[in-house]
Amino acid sequence: MQALFLVLHKIEKLDDLLIALQNNGITGGTIIDSKGMINTLRNNDNFIIESLRIFLEDPREASKTLFFILKKDDVLNARKIIDETLGGINNPNTGILFGIDLAFVDGLKI
Repeated sequence: MQALFLVLHKIEKLDDLLIALQNNGITGGTIIDSKGMINTLRNNDNFIIESLRIFLEDPREASKTLFFILKKDDVLNARKIIDETLGGINNPNTGILFGIDLAFVDGLKI
């Protein structure tokens, strides 16, 4: 089993992504509203942070963090669907995708 995480910066693609995943048999996951560290620091009144504001500018106000618990056989397919639906995960301001091997999973029927 593997946990697949996607920090989605292109939140306008969320619905398309969920539909594509569902159409390909990936029907369970969790979505969390998230905000990056840079955006959090940008709102800080700290002098040092304020002086570095030009370097901290980030057009995204918010992100969505999605995670799925998948059989290892389904991970490659999910990665492909995510990449295609988002127009290339490696493009700037698209998102970050990573997976973590799981030692066990309780509470799910997989």
